[in-house]
Amino acid sequence: MLLRDIAHSRTGDKGNISNISVIAYDMAHWPLLEAEVTRERLQAHLDWLEITRIERYVLPQLGALNFVLYGALSGGVTRSLALDAHGKCLSSAVLEMEVPR
Repeated sequence: MLLRDIAHSRTGDKGNISNISVIAYDMAHWPLLEAEVTRERLQAHLDWLEITRIERYVLPQLGALNFVLYGALSGGVTRSLALDAHGKCLSSAVLEMEVPR
């Protein structure tokens, strides 16, 4: 199944850094999110980006993971020629990650 089936996300960005939270719809899915949505899997899933480093923060009380993606925005909004250089579109890409049922 896709991550979007069990979670939603929120994003933010500053310069060339994107901040993405993945939040379980139901706490029953929290153990799966915590186990399967790792830095390594996220890096592989977003391999088309020039991410230099990913930090992962675990927020079990909220059923959420927070990822800070360095180098993810092609230099940032004011430096990129991309149509949408904000981190908001990355949340949709992250939610396309496959996780086991």
